Amino acid sequence: MENFALTGVAGYVAPRHLKAIKETGNRLVAALDPFDSVGILDSYFPDCTFFTEYERFDRYLEKLKRGENEHRVRWISICSPNHLHDAHVRTALRVGADALCEKPLVIRPWNLDALAEIEVETGRRVWTVLQLRVHPVVVSLKQEISSQLSSAKYKVDLTYIASRGQWYARSWKGIPHKSGGIACNIGVHFFDMLAWLFGPLENVEVHVSDERTCSGVLELANATVSWFLSTDSNYISNALEIQGQRSYRSITIDDEEIEFSDGFTDLHTRIYERTLAGHGFGIEDARPSLEIVHKISTKEPTGKKKNSHRLVT
Repeated sequence: MENFALTGVAGYVAPRHLKAIKETGNRLVAALDPFDSVGILDSYFPDCTFFTEYERFDRYLEKLKRGENEHRVRWISICSPNHLHDAHVRTALRVGADALCEKPLVIRPWNLDALAEIEVETGRRVWTVLQLRVHPVVVSLKQEISSQLSSAKYKVDLTYIASRGQWYARSWKGIPHKSGGIACNIGVHFFDMLAWLFGPLENVEVHVSDERTCSGVLELANATVSWFLSTDSNYISNALEIQGQRSYRSITIDDEEIEFSDGFTDLHTRIYERTLAGHGFGIEDARPSLEIVHKISTKEPTGKKKNSHRLVT
């Protein structure tokens, strides 16, 4: 049984990590969040020591590090806002723990190099959550694509609309230097999946980019990807005409829909199992998607073009 700590325990994704820590037979001994609405801890680890101040959390971890071996924290799960990931990973390594960080691992890809250096200095590892790589449908698709030899590129269409209310723009998620922007915050795991399936980036076009919507075209080694990401519900109600839904996700390959709506419930547990066994996803696994979203964030949008996604107006 390993001792875990967790940052961002009041956040949206934290329950998946709490469940995974529990299901892999480990224990959570410390948790951090500036917000104290963390009653969910009672369902998983009621004896967990909870902090609202980073300084006290950090001091507690340092104390455990210098105490008896059985009480030391060996893993820190990081579910905090994107702009804090880098600092919280460094905290983990400094107190003698491995870091298991939600995506994006960092916002700027060059920060990965510094983390790699600290890995060497501390002897600890940085891991990240790339859960689509363990989805059964995506794994099967990877095997199918790898077995086929073709000079023609696949034609891929990615559409993801995650409707969000006014709160989104006023939270850290709506602040680009904290979230990385739309492409990073809601798209990075899709870009990771696409680069994993179809190879490295060759070129990127950005046709539309604002605080709620981002769209363009990626040229990967083995695919041309038309992508559209948005938090604007108008694209659902007006363009997609889906009644009673607040989100829409579609991926087609050569006009064939890839259905992977099911199978998401235990992906974090699978990631934990792999990582604890030493087969998780590390810094270099995270690099391709982070480079893609950084290029997207620094490109000037061109406006609608002939090859634009069908929802671009």
